[in-house]
Amino acid sequence: NIVIHWYKQKEGEAPERLLFVSEGKVTVESGFQANRYMAERSSFQKWCVLTIKDVIPDDAATYYCAYWDPHLWSSWIKYFGMGTKLIVSEKESSPPANSEILQKKHEDQIMYVCLIEKFYPEVIRVTWTEDEKEVTDNVVKGDTWQSTKENEYSIASWLTVPAENEDKKYYCKYEHEEEKASLPTQVDSVKTSQEKDCRTVFNRGNLMYQLMHRTAYLVYIIVLLKSSMYNIIILFFIYR
Repeated sequence: NIVIHWYKQKEGEAPERLLFVSEGKVTVESGFQANRYMAERSSFQKWCVLTIKDVIPDDAATYYCAYWDPHLWSSWIKYFGMGTKLIVSEKESSPPANSEILQKKHEDQIMYVCLIEKFYPEVIRVTWTEDEKEVTDNVVKGDTWQSTKENEYSIASWLTVPAENEDKKYYCKYEHEEEKASLPTQVDSVKTSQEKDCRTVFNRGNLMYQLMHRTAYLVYIIVLLKSSMYNIIILFFIYR
């Protein structure tokens, strides 16, 4: 008896309901061409498929499925899926042209930087695992950035582990619509980067972070100088 809803959210806009499926009947919201959308659900396998016919550029958006579920005290909660991003482009998709793991040891920690370069489209999933178990602690995933060549994207992900885990093998896994791969940290091809190598990757992914810190530092200095001048003026009048 669960009603399945499908939402469409274009970048920078609020989500809007596209259609809903109830008792095997699909109801498309006004404003959308009903003959272009089809939804099929299976209660037994617990899935629902949305099909869009004759895709056009305006269909580019992120699509979410959702359903209402009764909760405690007779309240209802709407659960949303993680969303599927649809990109409409004349350019063919291409897998990453290069992927590697950079390594930097600092004091009692080891930092692994997984660098994945030059892929299209920009949608990609990057995870770290150990013995087939996903690692989420001390993992930072950067945003994708556009390479110098148009319509090519890159991404970096960082994993920090204690130095005593140096002999453990971690994997950086990525899933792109054109390719899936798993990069181990302990192989001969792993590059032990110089400080400038890691700095290059960090500058790409954390430029805004560095600028924010520099700005905060300058503001702090200005406030400190103003406070010092204020104290000097007060002391001058007191002793006078």
